[in-house]
Amino acid sequence: MPIVFAPLNIDLRIVRVLADEKTKKHLESLGITVNGNVTVLSSSGGSVVCRIKDGKVALDSNLSTKIFVA
Repeated sequence: MPIVFAPLNIDLRIVRVLADEKTKKHLESLGITVNGNVTVLSSSGGSVVCRIKDGKVALDSNLSTKIFVA
């Protein structure tokens, strides 16, 4: 499911990122990688704030629909 629909405060695993190579590289530099762990802290209007490793990352509605978690 896209991360925008993921439940809050549950450890999830990233299974797919549907983006161009430049965007994938940028997300990887932020720690968003396939098989990486992520926790959604809040979701509002399509935007998502999530915890990745020891940091927090905000994703806009465009990116949050392209990151799939399980």
